[in-house]
Amino acid sequence: MAAEKLLEVSNLKRHFKIGRKGVVKAVDGLNFDIYQGETFGLVGESGCGKSTTGRTIIRLYEATDGSVKFKGEDVHGKKSTAEMKKFNRKMQMIFQDPSSSLNPRMTVMDIIAEGIDVHNLAKDAKERKARVEELLETVGLNKEHATRFPHEFSGGQRQRIGIARALAVKPEFIIADEPISALDVSIQAQVVNLLKKLQRDYGLTYLFIAHDLSMVKYLSDRIGVMYYGNMVELADSSELYKNPLHPYTKSLLSAIPLPDPEYERNRKRVEYDPTVHNVDEQPEFREVAPRHWVRCTPTEFEQYKKQLVTK
Repeated sequence: MAAEKLLEVSNLKRHFKIGRKGVVKAVDGLNFDIYQGETFGLVGESGCGKSTTGRTIIRLYEATDGSVKFKGEDVHGKKSTAEMKKFNRKMQMIFQDPSSSLNPRMTVMDIIAEGIDVHNLAKDAKERKARVEELLETVGLNKEHATRFPHEFSGGQRQRIGIARALAVKPEFIIADEPISALDVSIQAQVVNLLKKLQRDYGLTYLFIAHDLSMVKYLSDRIGVMYYGNMVELADSSELYKNPLHPYTKSLLSAIPLPDPEYERNRKRVEYDPTVHNVDEQPEFREVAPRHWVRCTPTEFEQYKKQLVTK
């Protein structure tokens, strides 16, 4: 039985006005789906629109055009306060910088319990306290940490607090916006393993946004590659790494270092030139093989199909 389609993004655009006439097309026509229980990785270099995509999906930004549907319901349609409150409980976000995403004037108890209070998920102070302490232990912290303030913790601990805050309202879908990029390498694996464990325990669905392709491969079921507001390739994680088709994807993969001195001495970077496309043909998102999509022109489409056949 196929997994349920949880999120459907159709022709999503988010443009920002610059000055009187300027426009930055941060997100410019994205199309992808996310299914119940999977981790969808979204990768690309800084400034490609990954974080803007996540923030537009959860409605921190309003969409310029297109639609986002969560379980068939339009996220950006006109909603009452009660409807938005219900939606916000189903979808949560873990932010990139745990230092700036936690209120320094609030204790950990109040930070984590904020969603519990808003959604009336505890009948009294005793239950509220017990729930927060349970969440702290779930993310690998101690219940004694509840009375402390964010500045008393390391970066990895603060990110665990952010994860506990997201879990507090029992969401179905979590957008993790580069949750490990601000952490030491030694801590990154711990946080990623925690996210995987939480997914197994609670049946969560993730949109995992990152620029570290090696970590995305480890965590994601499918991966979408973004370049300047567009999705240029989308495939199952193993397929994308085994058979990258778009030149930009190949460029990103060629930049991944490996702990092999011989490989590193001979590693050749693939440089992506966005001007090589035929200007007379319009690139579109096309399914080159089952579950493998590439933004390409008709001529490139035929070339990519041949590449897959000959491999």
